Amino acid sequence: AAGLLLIASAAAAQPSGKEILDRIDRNLSSESRYMKSKMIIHGPRTSRTIESESWAEDESAFTEYLAPARERGTKMLKLEDQLWIFSPSTDRTIQISGHMLRQSVMGSDLSYEDMMEDPDLARQYDAVVVGSEVIDETECWIVEMHATIEDVAYQKRRLWVDKQRYIPLKEELYAKSGKLLKKTELTDIERHGSRWYPGKIIFKDMLKTGSGTEFIVEEISFNVEVPEYLLSKAALR
Repeated sequence: AAGLLLIASAAAAQPSGKEILDRIDRNLSSESRYMKSKMIIHGPRTSRTIESESWAEDESAFTEYLAPARERGTKMLKLEDQLWIFSPSTDRTIQISGHMLRQSVMGSDLSYEDMMEDPDLARQYDAVVVGSEVIDETECWIVEMHATIEDVAYQKRRLWVDKQRYIPLKEELYAKSGKLLKKTELTDIERHGSRWYPGKIIFKDMLKTGSGTEFIVEEISFNVEVPEYLLSKAALR
């Protein structure tokens, strides 16, 4: 019985910030994955939906837009820290770099930088548990993260992490100045094998009007074989 008591008290103990980030990474990051998704962009006056599918492996990813007709055939390729976009309407491939990475993707609340983000949080941030709070009847740790490297989109982040499943349910993203840049909410969390993954993420760019962008995961598979040619510039044509 003493053993059981020990386990119970250990479970109640507060994990370290690093431990929490490691557990989040185990849920959200993978060697490779395939995803079919749609983005519903709620502008100030109208909403529109963009559908895409993407393959990712290590630090690289390929995305192809399927709908609407105007965006169909647009392709995005991330090779480690470089990003290219092929646009069928101009039949040109351009590289997105520097301050262009901060621009919105197709008018959404996501920037190219958000799309490019390396999910391995523990490698880029120090984390400290600063408290706990209940969100939608779920006990969460509140974690404050400060970047350990210069080259990240958000120098400070605040996460509300589900204590049972170790997945963020809510996040606030800040600039170095302390200005709140973006908020996200993760919902419809489902189990995929040994991991928990959100079915929907709502992004709200605090500097934009409109009521945010819903990112909906329609299909997802982890640790898949990614065809080699997809992660090369040849795939853009």
